[in-house]
Amino acid sequence: MTQLAIFLQAPSGGSASMMNFVLLGGMILVFYFFMIRPQAKKAKLAKQFQENMQKGDKIVTIAGIHGTVYKMNEDGTIQLETSPGSYIKIEKSAISMEWTNNINKAAAATPAK
Repeated sequence: MTQLAIFLQAPSGGSASMMNFVLLGGMILVFYFFMIRPQAKKAKLAKQFQENMQKGDKIVTIAGIHGTVYKMNEDGTIQLETSPGSYIKIEKSAISMEWTNNINKAAAATPAK
């Protein structure tokens, strides 16, 4: 009978439950600062990059297609010139900011002949 009474007692220790809330809050902050915030910042930069593109820019798509922006359409698409006289239509969201920046840095680093 006394064993049953011990199991039915409510746990005392308000400081333990408070500590659980502090740990939960800390985990949420860690996730925010190390995962959510950097990803949102990267998405904002990619959107800004896509909005600032102009005709004549050399770009690379996420599929690895290299080309030059030939025409910017109002519906969010771009005509990309892959070789002289050859055009494809792609979405702005299909442009890789990292690969485009890498290819343009490499082109700027090589001396012109």
